Amino acid sequence: MPITVDIDVMLARRKMSVGELAERVGITPANLAVLKNGRAKAVRFATLAALCEALECQPGDLLRWEPDTGDDAGAAAGIAASEG
Repeated sequence: MPITVDIDVMLARRKMSVGELAERVGITPANLAVLKNGRAKAVRFATLAALCEALECQPGDLLRWEPDTGDDAGAAAGIAASEG
């Protein structure tokens, strides 16, 4: 996926545990792990804002775009082609 989540980096910089961040944000540690490990399909702006507030950072500190490596590009192209 071309969007990479860097919550681990900010957790390390802030010397904060996943459990503490989850509590501050108001989500379960399991849901935070899904987001942290890049398995989330979406994130609410309210959750992103709460993460930024708890970690004292900007959204760009948590999310970054990387060019697609081609691993799932064919699947995405197949979906786009069938929708058109």
